[in-house]
Amino acid sequence: MRRAEDLCRAASKRGKACFSAFLSDRQQDLARAALEKLGCDFYRFDGGYPQAQRQVLVLDPEGEDAPAPVCFLRIESTAFAQQKLTHQDYLGALLGLSVERECLGDILLLPGEPQVAYAAVLERMADFLVRELTQVGRDPVRTTVCEAAEVEWQEMPEPEVKMATVSSLRLDSVLAALLNTSRAQACALIREGRVEIGHIPQTNAHAGVYEGDVFSIRGKGKFRLKAVGGRSRKDRIFIEFFQY
Repeated sequence: MRRAEDLCRAASKRGKACFSAFLSDRQQDLARAALEKLGCDFYRFDGGYPQAQRQVLVLDPEGEDAPAPVCFLRIESTAFAQQKLTHQDYLGALLGLSVERECLGDILLLPGEPQVAYAAVLERMADFLVRELTQVGRDPVRTTVCEAAEVEWQEMPEPEVKMATVSSLRLDSVLAALLNTSRAQACALIREGRVEIGHIPQTNAHAGVYEGDVFSIRGKGKFRLKAVGGRSRKDRIFIEFFQY
């Protein structure tokens, strides 16, 4: 929040656009709250494509639609016997080059190009990554810079919404429902430090959770608690959720 305030003041003083690094959805919410409190009305978020989750804060006092310092990498496997690379494979390869997470935006795997990924990155990192990113998992890859217009953006399908019942809106109970596992196993994940809500690490299995919460479980995926409904005849609470 302080960083957002500082950027707003700097942009106002200089009369030209200022930018943050990539922000998570929670960081965007915090930045938005800080800027609204300051009365700043010349900001927007831009992740390089319409449905971006990780986005750069753009503060443009002149209202000239200054472009965000974001570009795209095309990462193509050149292996003869190709394995199916995952989002985690690409992210791990990028972070393995000692690149900070804030320099990386979304990583997209499009259905029509199974051996290609597109990664949004800060422009200042592009040359380094083109030169150094030569392998993802066990596959050799070719990394090039491409224009956003070259990527055939596809509307992401709506995630499948699932329903479950829980005994309470405690973290361990809801987590067990999300993962279709036992509460004991859910508690183990919490103790191991693998659970975050809104990017905040959770250590209390008895903590309350709320409609709209986003759960990140390392090694298991990311989920949103879409809705909390009424109670069943057995006094259990209905919930709706989906996995990203």
